[in-house]
Amino acid sequence: MLKEERQQIILDMLVKEGKLVAAELSSRLNVSEDTVRRDLREMDNAGLLHRVHGGALPSSPTLASFGDRERLGAEAKMSLAQGATSLIRSGQVILMDGSTTTLQIAKAIPAHISATVITNSPPVAVALAGHPEIEITMLGGKLFKDSLVNLGPAAIQELQHIRADLCFLGVYCIHPEFGISLPHNDEAFVKRAMIAGSSEVVALVTPDKLGTSAPFIVAPASALTCMITSNEVPENILLPYREQGITVIQY
Repeated sequence: MLKEERQQIILDMLVKEGKLVAAELSSRLNVSEDTVRRDLREMDNAGLLHRVHGGALPSSPTLASFGDRERLGAEAKMSLAQGATSLIRSGQVILMDGSTTTLQIAKAIPAHISATVITNSPPVAVALAGHPEIEITMLGGKLFKDSLVNLGPAAIQELQHIRADLCFLGVYCIHPEFGISLPHNDEAFVKRAMIAGSSEVVALVTPDKLGTSAPFIVAPASALTCMITSNEVPENILLPYREQGITVIQY
């Protein structure tokens, strides 16, 4: 079997099964474990999958500019955001992470809701600037241009003195076994601080992010109180998250 054929079979298996174990692949493909590890390493370098210890997971969504991500799946994100606003109550202190989905939540908060929003995202702050009843606090730090969020020690230090009722967390990748992850370690530090300072943590997760993994782990999936995702996601995909005590809501 040609290497290209074997690697396509590996990709097909990964799509169907969501996770591959190198030792099992060796037997299924009738090749050595060294060959499998070499294939997985090459495919990881090509961005076709994410190699982990002992096997592979689906690769994270392609990293694009904030503007491109905002346009991608915009209608679906708006639907999830409308559902997320039902969790907001007047009088709450809310942490809003920076992502294209949390930006949609900011735009969708009803005018009668009175709350304090603390965010590290300039786009979220600007979106809320016209809201008549929302008080906005910006976290400091260095602007990370890829995600348009403030990061670094200043943001983390401020978060250590905050106890929020609710956190809307931007999620790049989530896997029931490997947790919440992303490509940039500096973002992971700030997200961990947001989780630690919040009574409830909610993530809006589009279907392409489920079951994927990236190099830097933020927290286990169970750090979420609630996950909001699309109606099109089948129950067998969602069950491992429900089993960890996460409330899963579909719109």
